[in-house]
Amino acid sequence: MTETHFHLRDIATVDTHAIDLIAQRMRATLVEVEGEKEGTAMYSLDWLRDRVRWHLDPAATRARVVVAENDRGAVVGHTIFRVEADPADAELGLISTTYVVPEVRRHGVARLLLSCAEDWFRDLGLRRSATWTSATNTPLIGLYERCGYAAAERAPNELTGTAMIRLERQLTEEPCREWAFHAS
Repeated sequence: MTETHFHLRDIATVDTHAIDLIAQRMRATLVEVEGEKEGTAMYSLDWLRDRVRWHLDPAATRARVVVAENDRGAVVGHTIFRVEADPADAELGLISTTYVVPEVRRHGVARLLLSCAEDWFRDLGLRRSATWTSATNTPLIGLYERCGYAAAERAPNELTGTAMIRLERQLTEEPCREWAFHAS
């Protein structure tokens, strides 16, 4: 078996192909976690594309949209992360979405994307990182827990009523590097 290296790159507003792919994969995540009916009904693909573009607009937010590519240049994953104010008005790093294609899951891609977000947050001087996910999203919850995140809050999803969980960790701790992976 040949070793695969994954490379990260930021996308720009002109990369309409990547924006469309990320929107489709955001939908795929919703379907995986919430089920076909609920996941499809939550947001239109147009809304998801607009949401990706919103993260790319520096006038709207401080954020990055990052894709992971394999050695052949195929996009195998993505993450979107931004600076967010928490209820106490302190800034924290929020990872808004992460997706990895099923064929390369458990090969370190999600961890690579998570480390990218945490490194950026640290560079900005942020002290905490968090993400929200469905309480049923056990694979993502497991990944974050292995990286030192803990449940900080639970709330109902306003669209579906299902339970959501906010996972959080202090960024003063060592970065999560549990699995070996290759990036350039």
